[in-house]
Amino acid sequence: MQSNHDLVFMKHFSMVIGFLVAVAISLILLANYLYGLAPKDADPARLDKTQARIAPVGAVYAGSTGQAAMAAAAEAAKAAAASQVAYGGTLDGSVIFGQLCTGCHTSGASGAPKLEKAAWSARLAQGEATLIKHAIDGYTGPDGNHMPAKGGNPALSDAQVEATVKWMVGQIK
Repeated sequence: MQSNHDLVFMKHFSMVIGFLVAVAISLILLANYLYGLAPKDADPARLDKTQARIAPVGAVYAGSTGQAAMAAAAEAAKAAAASQVAYGGTLDGSVIFGQLCTGCHTSGASGAPKLEKAAWSARLAQGEATLIKHAIDGYTGPDGNHMPAKGGNPALSDAQVEATVKWMVGQIK
């Protein structure tokens, strides 16, 4: 009869062990399922790319704070442009004209006068100093034609602009 008790004990013990294994497997599957439902941490590199893509291009400045910020930004841009030297600092007007001015003054874009005497006669009457001033500071004529300051290249020095204007005037005469 003794052996029957051992057999009953082994049977109950096996059932308890089986139950515990089934509970452990159930808990593992439940944890795996819950882990799958949890939100994943974003990849930092992907997050950085997204932030760069949706970042604003500019800012809105209003009031006196905005005016101060705009003035500071303009000074920073002017300082950055001054630190650069356009076209290696050359004072050869033909080089600067050939690389910058020819785009408008050859095609007549935006009302730019071509290097023809007829187009420049009224402008030459204003004097070379006025032409240089308009080229450096920019100018919008009465008929709406527009000369951007320094031909649109703020890295040009005033001396380079002056040399280019003098070269252009020399080509017309």
